[in-house]
Amino acid sequence: MPVPIRRLVVTLTLCCALVAGVTACAGGVQSKSVDRGAAAAPVADTPSPSTSAQKQKFAKTRFVANAGLAAGATYQWIVKPWKAGKFKKGAHGRTYTLVKAALAGTFAYNRLKAAQRNAQGDPLLSKALAPLTAAIDGLKDLPSKLRKGDTNAASSFQDVINNVKDAGKSAGAPVTDQVPKASQLTH
Repeated sequence: MPVPIRRLVVTLTLCCALVAGVTACAGGVQSKSVDRGAAAAPVADTPSPSTSAQKQKFAKTRFVANAGLAAGATYQWIVKPWKAGKFKKGAHGRTYTLVKAALAGTFAYNRLKAAQRNAQGDPLLSKALAPLTAAIDGLKDLPSKLRKGDTNAASSFQDVINNVKDAGKSAGAPVTDQVPKASQLTH
């Protein structure tokens, strides 16, 4: 019996998104990324910069932009569908919603890590964001938790985003949600 083309396309898309998510969030693999405009510096054990080479130009502005994109993607493609019950088993369009949430989760995790690097360029931001490092690293498992039907996964993602917003606000860098375009999620 032939399989409908729509089912094949959905399955292929889901598999590709999951492979991309796992590849992007690989735990033991260290990758070096080039950040335009940032000085290349070794990562210090303390969150505050000690030399001028570690300070980034426009650290607060870049932190606000990256954290805002993460917050917008999280709200648009993870929190709203979660509140609407679209992650529950048997929900109409669940597979498509999970694919979008996985892409948004990967994107938000990437932007939060970039915001964390940006925060290291500002002494006040680095101190405010230091306690959130473990929480941000814990977001790598979101796609698998959502697939398994963990109802607390989306709320924990939202809690981390809110804590990052509060840390930015306390350091004088208020973060507002900026919903990225769908094309930004895949690049």
